[in-house]
Amino acid sequence: MLIGRHIGRVSGFQCSVAVRRLFKVVSKTAVLIATVISASVSGLAQSRPADLTGDRIAKAKSEPQNWATYFGTYDAWRYSSLDQINANNVKNLTSVWAIQTGKIDGGLNATPLVVDGIMYLIASEDRVFALNAETGERLWSYDYKIPRDLAVPYGKFNRGLAVGYGMVYFGTMDNHVVALDARTGRETWNVEVEEVQKCGCNITGAPILVKDKVVVGSTGGDSAHRGYITAFYAKTGRLAWRFFTIPGPGEPGNDTWGPGDMWKFGGGSTWLTGSFDPELNLIYWGIGNPSSDFNNTLRPGANLYTDCIVALDADSGKLKWYYQEIPGDSWDFDSAYECVLLDVESNGRVQKLLVHPNKSGYTWVLDRTTGKFLKAWPYVDTINWIKGIDKDGNLIGRNEPRVGKPAFVCPNWGGGRSWNHSAYSPKTGWIYNPGIEWCADLTSFSQGPKEGRGFTNGSVLVKPPPGGKITTHLDAFDPVTGEKKWTIPTKYPIISCLLATGGGLVFTGDVEGRFFALDARSGNLLWSFNTGSGLRGGPITYSVHGRQYVAAPSGLGSLFVGGMQATWPETAGLPGGSAVFVFALPAAAERQ
Repeated sequence: MLIGRHIGRVSGFQCSVAVRRLFKVVSKTAVLIATVISASVSGLAQSRPADLTGDRIAKAKSEPQNWATYFGTYDAWRYSSLDQINANNVKNLTSVWAIQTGKIDGGLNATPLVVDGIMYLIASEDRVFALNAETGERLWSYDYKIPRDLAVPYGKFNRGLAVGYGMVYFGTMDNHVVALDARTGRETWNVEVEEVQKCGCNITGAPILVKDKVVVGSTGGDSAHRGYITAFYAKTGRLAWRFFTIPGPGEPGNDTWGPGDMWKFGGGSTWLTGSFDPELNLIYWGIGNPSSDFNNTLRPGANLYTDCIVALDADSGKLKWYYQEIPGDSWDFDSAYECVLLDVESNGRVQKLLVHPNKSGYTWVLDRTTGKFLKAWPYVDTINWIKGIDKDGNLIGRNEPRVGKPAFVCPNWGGGRSWNHSAYSPKTGWIYNPGIEWCADLTSFSQGPKEGRGFTNGSVLVKPPPGGKITTHLDAFDPVTGEKKWTIPTKYPIISCLLATGGGLVFTGDVEGRFFALDARSGNLLWSFNTGSGLRGGPITYSVHGRQYVAAPSGLGSLFVGGMQATWPETAGLPGGSAVFVFALPAAAERQ
Protein backbone atom coordinates (compact mmCIF):
# COMPACT_ATOMS: atom_id res chain seq x y z
CA MET A 1 0.00 0.00 0.00
CA LEU A 2 1.27 3.46 -0.88
CA ILE A 3 0.81 6.08 1.79
CA GLY A 4 1.46 9.77 1.05
CA ARG A 5 2.07 12.29 3.79
CA HIS A 6 2.88 15.99 3.47
CA ILE A 7 4.38 18.02 6.28
CA GLY A 8 3.06 21.50 6.86
CA ARG A 9 4.53 24.69 8.30
CA VAL A 10 6.92 24.55 11.24
CA SER A 11 7.33 27.04 14.07
CA GLY A 12 10.42 29.21 14.52
CA PHE A 13 12.01 31.13 17.35
CA GLN A 14 14.89 33.57 17.74
CA CYS A 15 18.29 32.48 19.04
CA SER A 16 21.72 34.10 19.17
CA VAL A 17 23.38 36.16 16.46
CA ALA A 18 25.45 33.14 15.43
CA VAL A 19 22.39 30.90 15.13
CA ARG A 20 19.61 32.86 13.43
CA ARG A 21 16.83 30.31 13.54
CA LEU A 22 16.12 26.86 14.81
CA PHE A 23 13.26 24.96 13.24
CA LYS A 24 12.05 21.88 14.98
CA VAL A 25 9.36 19.53 13.73
CA VAL A 26 8.30 16.44 15.60
CA SER A 27 6.02 14.07 13.67
CA LYS A 28 5.31 10.38 13.66
CA THR A 29 8.12 9.81 11.24
CA ALA A 30 10.80 12.39 11.75
CA VAL A 31 12.55 14.83 13.99
CA LEU A 32 14.09 17.69 12.05
CA ILE A 33 16.64 20.11 13.37
CA ALA A 34 17.49 22.82 10.85
CA THR A 35 20.04 25.44 11.77
CA VAL A 36 20.93 28.44 9.63
CA ILE A 37 24.45 29.45 10.55
CA SER A 38 24.70 32.94 9.08
CA ALA A 39 23.16 35.17 6.46
CA SER A 40 25.83 34.27 3.91
CA VAL A 41 25.49 30.53 4.51
CA SER A 42 21.70 30.86 4.44
CA GLY A 43 22.00 32.40 1.01
CA LEU A 44 24.19 29.53 -0.13
CA ALA A 45 21.71 26.96 1.19
CA GLN A 46 18.89 28.53 -0.80
CA SER A 47 20.83 29.32 -3.95
CA ARG A 48 20.04 26.75 -6.63
CA PRO A 49 18.84 23.33 -5.46
CA ALA A 50 15.60 23.77 -7.42
CA ASP A 51 17.62 24.18 -10.63
CA LEU A 52 18.90 20.60 -10.58
CA THR A 53 16.72 18.61 -12.95
CA GLY A 54 16.99 15.29 -14.71
CA ASP A 55 18.12 17.11 -17.86
CA ARG A 56 20.89 18.87 -15.94
CA ILE A 57 22.10 15.62 -14.37
CA ALA A 58 22.22 14.09 -17.86
CA LYS A 59 24.83 16.77 -18.67
CA ALA A 60 26.73 16.33 -15.39
CA LYS A 61 30.07 15.91 -17.17
CA SER A 62 29.89 19.58 -18.16
CA GLU A 63 29.67 20.52 -14.45
CA PRO A 64 32.66 18.75 -12.89
CA GLN A 65 32.50 21.10 -9.90
CA ASN A 66 29.48 19.08 -8.74
CA TRP A 67 28.94 15.45 -7.77
CA ALA A 68 25.22 15.57 -8.46
CA THR A 69 24.22 11.91 -8.57
CA TYR A 70 25.31 8.74 -6.81
CA PHE A 71 27.96 7.59 -9.31
CA GLY A 72 28.87 11.18 -10.22
CA THR A 73 27.28 10.73 -13.66
CA TYR A 74 24.62 8.42 -15.07
CA ASP A 75 27.21 6.09 -16.62
CA ALA A 76 28.55 4.85 -13.23
CA TRP A 77 32.17 5.75 -13.96
CA ARG A 78 32.88 7.26 -10.52
CA TYR A 79 35.17 9.65 -12.38
CA SER A 80 35.68 13.41 -12.29
CA SER A 81 37.60 15.42 -14.86
CA LEU A 82 38.86 17.82 -12.16
CA ASP A 83 42.67 17.91 -12.31
CA GLN A 84 43.84 20.66 -9.97
CA ILE A 85 44.90 17.83 -7.65
CA ASN A 86 47.18 15.60 -9.72
CA ALA A 87 49.90 12.98 -9.52
CA ASN A 88 52.58 15.65 -9.14
CA ASN A 89 51.07 17.61 -6.25
CA VAL A 90 48.82 15.17 -4.42
CA LYS A 91 51.60 14.71 -1.86
CA ASN A 92 50.69 18.21 -0.63
CA LEU A 93 47.05 17.33 0.04
CA THR A 94 45.91 18.44 3.48
CA SER A 95 42.72 18.15 5.52
CA VAL A 96 40.60 21.31 5.51
CA TRP A 97 37.48 20.23 7.43
CA ALA A 98 35.70 17.22 8.87
CA ILE A 99 32.29 16.42 10.29
CA GLN A 100 31.24 13.74 12.76
CA THR A 101 27.68 12.50 12.15
CA GLY A 102 27.14 11.65 15.83
CA LYS A 103 26.44 7.90 15.74
CA ILE A 104 28.84 5.14 14.77
CA ASP A 105 26.44 2.16 14.79
CA GLY A 106 26.26 1.10 11.14
CA GLY A 107 29.34 3.10 10.16
CA LEU A 108 29.22 5.38 7.13
CA ASN A 109 28.50 3.57 3.84
CA ALA A 110 27.28 6.59 1.89
CA THR A 111 28.53 8.57 -1.08
CA PRO A 112 27.99 12.31 -0.43
CA LEU A 113 26.56 14.56 -3.14
CA VAL A 114 27.64 18.12 -3.86
CA VAL A 115 25.48 20.55 -5.81
CA ASP A 116 26.44 24.21 -6.22
CA GLY A 117 28.56 24.38 -3.09
CA ILE A 118 26.28 22.36 -0.81
CA MET A 119 27.12 18.84 0.34
CA TYR A 120 24.25 16.45 1.07
CA LEU A 121 25.08 13.42 3.21
CA ILE A 122 23.09 10.52 4.64
CA ALA A 123 24.40 8.54 7.61
CA SER A 124 23.22 5.42 9.45
CA GLU A 125 19.67 5.40 10.79
CA ASP A 126 18.67 7.64 7.87
CA ARG A 127 20.10 10.89 9.26
CA VAL A 128 20.52 13.54 6.56
CA PHE A 129 22.83 16.56 6.61
CA ALA A 130 23.24 19.63 4.40
CA LEU A 131 26.69 21.22 4.71
CA ASN A 132 28.60 24.11 3.28
CA ALA A 133 30.94 22.11 1.02
CA GLU A 134 33.69 24.72 1.36
CA THR A 135 33.78 25.02 5.16
CA GLY A 136 31.82 22.07 6.56
CA GLU A 137 29.36 24.33 8.38
CA ARG A 138 26.06 22.59 8.99
CA LEU A 139 23.08 24.18 7.25
CA TRP A 140 20.44 21.74 8.49
CA SER A 141 20.05 18.17 9.65
CA TYR A 142 17.19 15.70 9.70
CA ASP A 143 16.60 12.53 11.75
CA TYR A 144 14.20 9.94 10.40
CA LYS A 145 12.03 8.33 13.06
CA ILE A 146 11.09 4.68 12.70
CA PRO A 147 8.63 2.65 14.79
CA ARG A 148 10.21 1.57 18.09
CA ASP A 149 9.22 -2.07 17.66
CA LEU A 150 10.66 -2.41 14.16
CA ALA A 151 13.19 -5.21 13.65
CA VAL A 152 15.33 -3.53 11.00
CA PRO A 153 16.27 -5.94 8.20
CA TYR A 154 19.69 -5.70 6.54
CA GLY A 155 21.18 -3.15 8.92
CA LYS A 156 20.93 0.53 9.78
CA PHE A 157 23.33 1.79 7.14
CA ASN A 158 22.42 3.75 4.01
CA ARG A 159 24.51 4.04 0.85
CA GLY A 160 23.30 7.37 -0.48
CA LEU A 161 20.67 9.80 -1.64
CA ALA A 162 19.52 11.77 -4.68
CA VAL A 163 19.01 15.51 -5.18
CA GLY A 164 16.84 17.41 -7.65
CA TYR A 165 13.82 19.65 -8.16
CA GLY A 166 14.59 21.41 -4.90
CA MET A 167 14.44 18.19 -2.90
CA VAL A 168 16.65 15.54 -1.32
CA TYR A 169 15.47 11.92 -1.72
CA PHE A 170 16.40 8.78 0.20
CA GLY A 171 15.14 5.32 1.11
CA THR A 172 14.65 4.21 4.69
CA MET A 173 15.16 1.37 7.14
CA ASP A 174 11.41 0.67 7.14
CA ASN A 175 11.05 0.67 3.33
CA HIS A 176 9.81 4.21 2.70
CA VAL A 177 11.01 6.83 0.22
CA VAL A 178 11.23 10.35 1.65
CA ALA A 179 11.68 13.75 0.01
CA LEU A 180 13.03 16.72 1.97
CA ASP A 181 13.07 20.38 1.01
CA ALA A 182 16.70 20.90 -0.02
CA ARG A 183 16.77 24.44 1.40
CA THR A 184 15.38 23.71 4.85
CA GLY A 185 15.42 19.94 5.44
CA ARG A 186 11.69 19.87 6.07
CA GLU A 187 9.87 16.75 4.95
CA THR A 188 7.91 17.28 1.72
CA TRP A 189 6.56 13.80 1.05
CA ASN A 190 6.91 10.30 2.48
CA VAL A 191 5.72 7.14 0.72
CA GLU A 192 5.69 3.55 1.97
CA VAL A 193 6.96 1.23 -0.77
CA GLU A 194 5.76 -2.02 0.83
CA GLU A 195 5.07 -3.07 4.40
CA VAL A 196 8.45 -3.99 5.84
CA GLN A 197 7.09 -6.76 8.09
CA LYS A 198 5.57 -8.46 5.05
CA CYS A 199 8.54 -8.37 2.70
CA GLY A 200 11.41 -8.54 5.18
CA CYS A 201 13.05 -5.84 3.06
CA ASN A 202 14.03 -2.20 3.18
CA ILE A 203 16.08 0.33 1.21
CA THR A 204 19.81 0.75 1.73
CA GLY A 205 20.76 1.79 -1.81
CA ALA A 206 20.74 5.32 -3.20
CA PRO A 207 17.83 6.40 -5.40
CA ILE A 208 18.57 7.73 -8.87
CA LEU A 209 16.77 10.76 -10.30
CA VAL A 210 15.88 10.07 -13.96
CA LYS A 211 14.00 12.78 -15.83
CA ASP A 212 10.97 13.56 -13.63
CA LYS A 213 11.13 10.37 -11.55
CA VAL A 214 12.96 9.00 -8.53
CA VAL A 215 13.84 5.34 -9.09
CA VAL A 216 14.82 3.06 -6.21
CA GLY A 217 15.57 -0.61 -5.52
CA SER A 218 15.24 -2.68 -2.35
CA THR A 219 16.90 -5.35 -0.24
CA GLY A 220 15.38 -8.74 0.59
CA GLY A 221 17.22 -11.16 -1.71
CA ASP A 222 17.94 -13.54 1.15
CA SER A 223 14.30 -13.55 2.25
CA ALA A 224 11.16 -15.17 0.88
CA HIS A 225 10.17 -12.12 -1.13
CA ARG A 226 9.52 -10.95 -4.71
CA GLY A 227 11.84 -8.14 -5.71
CA TYR A 228 11.11 -4.97 -7.66
CA ILE A 229 12.32 -1.61 -8.95
CA THR A 230 9.98 1.30 -8.20
CA ALA A 231 9.68 4.78 -9.72
CA PHE A 232 7.91 7.73 -8.09
CA TYR A 233 7.20 11.13 -9.55
CA ALA A 234 9.89 13.33 -8.04
CA LYS A 235 7.72 16.33 -7.21
CA THR A 236 4.77 14.51 -5.60
CA GLY A 237 5.81 11.00 -4.55
CA ARG A 238 3.02 9.49 -6.63
CA LEU A 239 3.74 6.00 -7.95
CA ALA A 240 4.86 6.13 -11.60
CA TRP A 241 5.64 2.47 -12.26
CA ARG A 242 6.94 -0.72 -10.70
CA PHE A 243 8.91 -3.50 -12.38
CA PHE A 244 8.78 -6.87 -10.63
CA THR A 245 12.02 -8.80 -11.00
CA ILE A 246 10.11 -12.11 -11.00
CA PRO A 247 7.37 -12.53 -13.62
CA GLY A 248 3.92 -13.38 -12.34
CA PRO A 249 1.56 -16.04 -13.74
CA GLY A 250 0.84 -15.51 -17.43
CA GLU A 251 3.90 -13.30 -17.90
CA PRO A 252 6.91 -14.37 -19.99
CA GLY A 253 9.48 -16.04 -17.74
CA ASN A 254 7.14 -17.21 -14.99
CA ASP A 255 7.64 -20.80 -16.18
CA THR A 256 11.36 -20.54 -15.30
CA TRP A 257 10.41 -21.00 -11.64
CA GLY A 258 8.95 -24.47 -11.94
CA PRO A 259 5.50 -25.49 -10.74
CA GLY A 260 3.97 -24.00 -7.62
CA ASP A 261 4.38 -20.63 -5.95
CA MET A 262 8.15 -20.21 -5.71
CA TRP A 263 7.90 -17.13 -7.92
CA LYS A 264 6.26 -15.37 -4.96
CA PHE A 265 9.27 -15.99 -2.72
CA GLY A 266 12.17 -16.02 -5.17
CA GLY A 267 14.15 -12.96 -4.08
CA GLY A 268 15.61 -11.03 -6.99
CA SER A 269 16.37 -7.93 -4.96
CA THR A 270 17.61 -4.70 -6.48
CA TRP A 271 20.09 -3.80 -3.78
CA LEU A 272 22.05 -0.99 -5.33
CA THR A 273 21.66 1.87 -7.84
CA GLY A 274 21.06 1.70 -11.56
CA SER A 275 22.60 3.54 -14.52
CA PHE A 276 20.86 5.52 -17.26
CA ASP A 277 21.51 6.19 -20.95
CA PRO A 278 19.57 9.36 -21.88
CA GLU A 279 20.05 8.77 -25.61
CA LEU A 280 18.45 5.31 -25.46
CA ASN A 281 16.10 6.32 -22.62
CA LEU A 282 17.04 3.08 -20.85
CA ILE A 283 17.64 2.44 -17.15
CA TYR A 284 20.02 -0.46 -16.46
CA TRP A 285 19.80 -2.35 -13.19
CA GLY A 286 21.56 -5.42 -11.83
CA ILE A 287 19.24 -7.96 -10.19
CA GLY A 288 20.23 -10.01 -7.15
CA ASN A 289 20.22 -13.73 -6.46
CA PRO A 290 17.19 -16.01 -6.21
CA SER A 291 15.97 -17.37 -2.90
CA SER A 292 16.60 -19.86 -1.48
CA ASP A 293 20.18 -18.79 -1.99
CA PHE A 294 21.97 -22.15 -1.92
CA ASN A 295 19.29 -24.65 -2.99
CA ASN A 296 18.05 -24.34 -6.56
CA THR A 297 16.21 -27.69 -6.52
CA LEU A 298 13.26 -25.88 -4.91
CA ARG A 299 13.01 -23.61 -7.96
CA PRO A 300 13.94 -25.69 -11.03
CA GLY A 301 14.69 -23.51 -14.02
CA ALA A 302 16.57 -20.36 -14.95
CA ASN A 303 14.66 -18.21 -12.40
CA LEU A 304 14.19 -15.03 -14.43
CA TYR A 305 15.00 -12.20 -13.89
CA THR A 306 17.36 -13.01 -11.02
CA ASP A 307 21.09 -12.62 -11.74
CA CYS A 308 20.15 -10.52 -14.78
CA ILE A 309 20.91 -7.13 -16.17
CA VAL A 310 17.58 -5.58 -17.13
CA ALA A 311 17.10 -2.58 -19.42
CA LEU A 312 13.89 -0.68 -18.66
CA ASP A 313 12.17 2.15 -20.51
CA ALA A 314 12.64 5.14 -18.23
CA ASP A 315 9.13 6.49 -18.82
CA SER A 316 7.07 3.32 -18.43
CA GLY A 317 9.30 0.83 -16.60
CA LYS A 318 8.66 -1.70 -19.39
CA LEU A 319 11.33 -4.33 -19.99
CA LYS A 320 13.23 -3.68 -23.22
CA TRP A 321 15.79 -6.46 -22.86
CA TYR A 322 17.46 -8.63 -20.28
CA TYR A 323 20.60 -10.72 -20.07
CA GLN A 324 20.92 -13.45 -17.46
CA GLU A 325 24.48 -13.97 -16.32
CA ILE A 326 23.86 -16.92 -13.97
CA PRO A 327 20.75 -19.03 -14.63
CA GLY A 328 19.47 -20.99 -11.63
CA ASP A 329 22.05 -19.49 -9.24
CA SER A 330 22.91 -21.71 -6.25
CA TRP A 331 25.95 -19.76 -4.96
CA ASP A 332 24.41 -16.40 -3.88
CA PHE A 333 26.22 -14.63 -6.73
CA ASP A 334 24.13 -11.50 -7.11
CA SER A 335 24.25 -9.58 -10.36
CA ALA A 336 23.41 -6.47 -8.38
CA TYR A 337 26.66 -4.53 -8.85
CA GLU A 338 27.19 -1.36 -10.88
CA CYS A 339 26.44 -1.21 -14.62
CA VAL A 340 29.28 0.80 -16.17
CA LEU A 341 28.33 2.38 -19.51
CA LEU A 342 31.10 2.86 -22.07
CA ASP A 343 31.13 4.03 -25.69
CA VAL A 344 33.96 2.29 -27.52
CA GLU A 345 35.00 2.94 -31.12
CA SER A 346 35.48 -0.24 -33.13
CA ASN A 347 35.84 -0.66 -36.89
CA GLY A 348 34.91 2.94 -37.49
CA ARG A 349 31.73 2.93 -35.42
CA VAL A 350 30.89 3.63 -31.80
CA GLN A 351 29.63 0.63 -29.86
CA LYS A 352 27.54 1.23 -26.75
CA LEU A 353 28.76 -1.20 -24.11
CA LEU A 354 27.74 -2.18 -20.59
CA VAL A 355 30.56 -3.51 -18.40
CA HIS A 356 29.34 -5.36 -15.34
CA PRO A 357 31.54 -6.74 -12.53
CA ASN A 358 29.65 -9.62 -10.92
CA LYS A 359 29.99 -11.04 -7.43
CA SER A 360 31.07 -14.36 -8.99
CA GLY A 361 34.54 -13.06 -9.90
CA TYR A 362 33.67 -12.47 -13.56
CA THR A 363 33.01 -9.23 -15.44
CA TRP A 364 30.44 -9.37 -18.24
CA VAL A 365 30.56 -7.12 -21.33
CA LEU A 366 27.28 -6.58 -23.17
CA ASP A 367 25.95 -4.48 -26.02
CA ARG A 368 23.74 -2.11 -24.04
CA THR A 369 21.50 -1.33 -27.00
CA THR A 370 20.43 -4.95 -27.52
CA GLY A 371 21.68 -6.89 -24.47
CA LYS A 372 23.83 -9.12 -26.67
CA PHE A 373 26.63 -10.99 -24.88
CA LEU A 374 30.09 -9.95 -26.07
CA LYS A 375 32.59 -11.26 -23.54
CA ALA A 376 33.17 -12.32 -19.94
CA TRP A 377 36.52 -12.10 -18.19
CA PRO A 378 37.71 -12.97 -14.64
CA TYR A 379 38.89 -10.29 -12.24
CA VAL A 380 40.07 -12.81 -9.62
CA ASP A 381 42.34 -15.81 -10.12
CA THR A 382 40.62 -18.38 -7.90
CA ILE A 383 37.42 -19.53 -9.63
CA ASN A 384 36.01 -23.04 -9.62
CA TRP A 385 32.23 -22.56 -9.37
CA ILE A 386 32.32 -23.05 -13.13
CA LYS A 387 35.05 -24.20 -15.48
CA GLY A 388 34.47 -21.31 -17.84
CA ILE A 389 32.12 -19.28 -20.03
CA ASP A 390 31.87 -20.05 -23.75
CA LYS A 391 31.70 -17.60 -26.66
CA ASP A 392 27.90 -17.42 -26.38
CA GLY A 393 27.90 -16.70 -22.64
CA ASN A 394 26.92 -20.21 -21.52
CA LEU A 395 28.31 -21.44 -18.19
CA ILE A 396 30.47 -24.54 -18.52
CA GLY A 397 31.02 -27.16 -15.79
CA ARG A 398 28.91 -25.92 -12.88
CA ASN A 399 30.14 -26.88 -9.40
CA GLU A 400 26.97 -26.74 -7.30
CA PRO A 401 26.21 -27.49 -3.65
CA ARG A 402 23.80 -30.30 -2.87
CA VAL A 403 21.72 -31.06 0.20
CA GLY A 404 23.92 -32.52 2.93
CA LYS A 405 26.96 -32.77 0.64
CA PRO A 406 29.48 -29.89 0.83
CA ALA A 407 30.95 -28.45 -2.32
CA PHE A 408 34.28 -26.61 -2.28
CA VAL A 409 33.46 -23.38 -4.13
CA CYS A 410 35.63 -20.41 -5.15
CA PRO A 411 34.94 -17.59 -4.66
CA ASN A 412 32.64 -18.02 -1.70
CA TRP A 413 29.34 -16.25 -1.04
CA GLY A 414 31.24 -13.08 -0.05
CA GLY A 415 32.17 -12.74 -3.70
CA GLY A 416 35.23 -11.92 -5.74
CA ARG A 417 34.56 -8.48 -4.29
CA SER A 418 31.89 -6.78 -2.20
CA TRP A 419 29.33 -4.23 -3.43
CA ASN A 420 31.71 -1.25 -3.22
CA HIS A 421 31.99 0.21 -6.68
CA SER A 422 34.75 0.21 -9.24
CA ALA A 423 35.94 3.35 -11.06
CA TYR A 424 36.63 3.95 -14.75
CA SER A 425 39.00 6.59 -16.11
CA PRO A 426 38.64 7.76 -19.72
CA LYS A 427 42.18 9.15 -19.46
CA THR A 428 43.72 5.69 -19.10
CA GLY A 429 40.82 3.72 -20.57
CA TRP A 430 41.04 1.36 -17.58
CA ILE A 431 38.65 0.17 -14.92
CA TYR A 432 39.88 -0.08 -11.32
CA ASN A 433 38.46 -2.91 -9.25
CA PRO A 434 39.31 -4.81 -6.02
CA GLY A 435 39.48 -8.59 -5.69
CA ILE A 436 39.47 -11.33 -3.02
CA GLU A 437 40.93 -14.82 -3.43
CA TRP A 438 38.93 -17.08 -1.10
CA CYS A 439 36.75 -20.18 -1.10
CA ALA A 440 34.31 -22.08 1.10
CA ASP A 441 32.73 -25.43 1.83
CA LEU A 442 29.15 -24.78 0.81
CA THR A 443 26.33 -27.08 1.94
CA SER A 444 22.68 -26.62 1.04
CA PHE A 445 19.60 -27.34 3.16
CA SER A 446 16.01 -27.99 2.20
CA GLN A 447 13.27 -26.02 3.91
CA GLY A 448 10.20 -24.23 2.62
CA PRO A 449 9.67 -20.46 2.44
CA LYS A 450 7.92 -18.25 4.98
CA GLU A 451 7.05 -14.87 3.52
CA GLY A 452 9.40 -12.11 4.64
CA ARG A 453 11.65 -14.50 6.58
CA GLY A 454 15.23 -15.48 5.86
CA PHE A 455 15.47 -18.10 3.12
CA THR A 456 19.10 -18.96 2.40
CA ASN A 457 18.97 -22.75 2.82
CA GLY A 458 22.68 -23.25 3.27
CA SER A 459 25.82 -23.02 5.37
CA VAL A 460 29.20 -21.57 4.44
CA LEU A 461 32.57 -22.46 5.96
CA VAL A 462 35.20 -20.06 4.62
CA LYS A 463 38.40 -21.71 3.36
CA PRO A 464 41.59 -20.51 1.65
CA PRO A 465 42.27 -21.39 -1.99
CA PRO A 466 43.88 -24.78 -2.63
CA GLY A 467 47.50 -24.82 -1.50
CA GLY A 468 47.52 -21.17 -0.53
CA LYS A 469 46.08 -18.52 1.72
CA ILE A 470 43.34 -15.92 1.45
CA THR A 471 44.70 -12.85 -0.34
CA THR A 472 43.30 -9.54 -1.53
CA HIS A 473 44.34 -7.05 -4.17
CA LEU A 474 43.46 -3.93 -6.16
CA ASP A 475 43.78 -4.00 -9.94
CA ALA A 476 43.57 -2.03 -13.16
CA PHE A 477 42.04 -3.73 -16.22
CA ASP A 478 41.13 -3.01 -19.79
CA PRO A 479 37.35 -3.07 -19.29
CA VAL A 480 36.59 -4.76 -22.61
CA THR A 481 39.36 -7.35 -22.96
CA GLY A 482 40.07 -7.95 -19.28
CA GLU A 483 43.81 -7.46 -19.79
CA LYS A 484 45.35 -6.68 -16.40
CA LYS A 485 47.42 -3.50 -16.42
CA TRP A 486 48.67 -3.55 -12.82
CA THR A 487 47.92 -5.14 -9.49
CA ILE A 488 48.82 -4.26 -5.91
CA PRO A 489 48.38 -6.60 -2.92
CA THR A 490 46.35 -5.35 0.04
CA LYS A 491 46.34 -6.56 3.64
CA TYR A 492 42.55 -6.82 3.80
CA PRO A 493 39.77 -6.53 1.22
CA ILE A 494 39.22 -3.06 -0.17
CA ILE A 495 35.59 -2.38 0.76
CA SER A 496 35.52 1.33 -0.03
CA CYS A 497 34.33 2.54 -3.42
CA LEU A 498 36.98 3.85 -5.80
CA LEU A 499 37.31 7.30 -7.37
CA ALA A 500 39.25 8.16 -10.54
CA THR A 501 40.14 11.74 -11.49
CA GLY A 502 41.39 13.81 -14.38
CA GLY A 503 44.55 14.40 -12.37
CA GLY A 504 45.66 10.84 -13.09
CA LEU A 505 44.71 9.56 -9.63
CA VAL A 506 42.71 6.75 -8.06
CA PHE A 507 41.44 7.30 -4.52
CA THR A 508 40.12 4.67 -2.12
CA GLY A 509 40.55 3.54 1.48
CA ASP A 510 41.13 0.44 3.59
CA VAL A 511 39.53 -1.11 6.67
CA GLU A 512 42.29 0.14 8.95
CA GLY A 513 41.33 3.75 8.23
CA ARG A 514 43.90 4.75 5.63
CA PHE A 515 42.51 6.93 2.81
CA PHE A 516 45.01 6.99 -0.04
CA ALA A 517 45.78 8.08 -3.60
CA LEU A 518 47.39 5.92 -6.27
CA ASP A 519 48.95 6.82 -9.60
CA ALA A 520 46.27 5.68 -12.08
CA ARG A 521 48.84 4.40 -14.59
CA SER A 522 51.26 2.59 -12.28
CA GLY A 523 49.33 1.85 -9.09
CA ASN A 524 52.10 3.49 -7.06
CA LEU A 525 51.09 4.92 -3.70
CA LEU A 526 51.39 8.73 -3.76
CA TRP A 527 49.63 9.93 -0.59
CA SER A 528 47.70 8.65 2.43
CA PHE A 529 45.87 9.93 5.50
CA ASN A 530 44.69 8.03 8.59
CA THR A 531 40.99 8.78 9.19
CA GLY A 532 40.78 6.71 12.40
CA SER A 533 38.20 4.19 11.16
CA GLY A 534 37.88 1.97 8.12
CA LEU A 535 36.38 3.24 4.88
CA ARG A 536 33.24 1.66 3.45
CA GLY A 537 31.52 4.48 1.55
CA GLY A 538 32.25 6.39 -1.64
CA PRO A 539 34.87 9.16 -1.91
CA ILE A 540 34.07 12.04 -4.24
CA THR A 541 35.73 15.15 -5.61
CA TYR A 542 34.24 18.57 -6.35
CA SER A 543 35.22 22.23 -6.49
CA VAL A 544 33.97 25.46 -4.94
CA HIS A 545 35.19 28.89 -6.08
CA GLY A 546 37.88 27.25 -8.20
CA ARG A 547 39.38 25.09 -5.45
CA GLN A 548 39.20 21.31 -5.80
CA TYR A 549 38.27 19.18 -2.80
CA VAL A 550 38.27 15.43 -2.13
CA ALA A 551 35.81 14.06 0.42
CA ALA A 552 36.22 10.68 2.12
CA PRO A 553 33.44 9.05 4.20
CA SER A 554 35.02 7.10 7.07
CA GLY A 555 33.38 4.56 9.37
CA LEU A 556 33.22 0.76 9.34
CA GLY A 557 29.85 -0.91 9.13
CA SER A 558 27.68 -3.26 6.96
CA LEU A 559 26.94 -6.96 6.76
CA PHE A 560 30.27 -7.74 5.07
CA VAL A 561 32.24 -6.00 7.81
CA GLY A 562 30.38 -8.02 10.45
CA GLY A 563 31.46 -11.23 8.72
CA MET A 564 35.14 -10.29 8.32
CA GLN A 565 36.04 -11.39 11.84
CA ALA A 566 35.52 -15.07 11.01
CA THR A 567 38.28 -14.83 8.38
CA TRP A 568 40.44 -12.07 9.86
CA PRO A 569 39.93 -12.35 13.67
CA GLU A 570 42.14 -9.35 14.36
CA THR A 571 39.65 -7.06 12.60
CA ALA A 572 37.31 -7.48 15.59
CA GLY A 573 39.28 -4.71 17.26
CA LEU A 574 39.06 -2.18 14.45
CA PRO A 575 37.39 1.04 15.65
CA GLY A 576 34.04 2.19 14.39
CA GLY A 577 33.30 5.70 13.21
CA SER A 578 31.10 7.94 11.10
CA ALA A 579 32.79 11.03 9.73
CA VAL A 580 33.56 12.80 6.47
CA PHE A 581 37.08 14.13 5.95
CA VAL A 582 37.62 16.75 3.26
CA PHE A 583 41.00 17.52 1.69
CA ALA A 584 42.45 20.17 -0.61
CA LEU A 585 45.80 21.55 -1.66
CA PRO A 586 47.24 24.50 0.24
CA ALA A 587 46.53 27.68 -1.67
CA ALA A 588 50.09 27.96 -2.96
CA ALA A 589 50.15 24.35 -4.17
CA GLU A 590 46.98 24.73 -6.25
CA ARG A 591 49.02 26.42 -8.96
CA GLN A 592 51.61 23.65 -9.20
